[in-house]
Amino acid sequence: MARKSFNEKLHNSGDLPRIEEITDARMISRYGGSRMLIAPAIYYDQAMRKIPFGMLTTADEIRAYLARKHGADFTCPLTAGIFINIAASASWERVTDETPYWRTLKKDGMLNEKYPIGIEGHKKLLESEGHTVIQRGSRYFVKDYEQNLFKFR
Repeated sequence: MARKSFNEKLHNSGDLPRIEEITDARMISRYGGSRMLIAPAIYYDQAMRKIPFGMLTTADEIRAYLARKHGADFTCPLTAGIFINIAASASWERVTDETPYWRTLKKDGMLNEKYPIGIEGHKKLLESEGHTVIQRGSRYFVKDYEQNLFKFR
């Protein structure tokens, strides 16, 4: 059986979106509620497409936006990371209709080493849009990324 392309994965939502009721007290305390949205990959792609040239977002910002939009307290952090990477790889697979995935950073403005362009490609695209990338140890961050955060509505 042939492996699915990233674009096939992006457009295969299965039974998503759905909201799970969480009963673990630590999780409820950590995320501020019991209603967890599990959003499909296409939702992350759609959110990432909203980020204009020169602006940035983080996985956490997208998660908060999707939770608000769908009446949940929070969005599954594990599937968010997976689905953001699927959206990035699907965009990389396409010749046209690009999703500007490089504008989506990890926590604290960190570059995403799992993007199909790698750290160097991620750094280059961000710098081409006017951002300054700095290295801390073995990780890379956008300097003062908070000043360029896109506000989801």
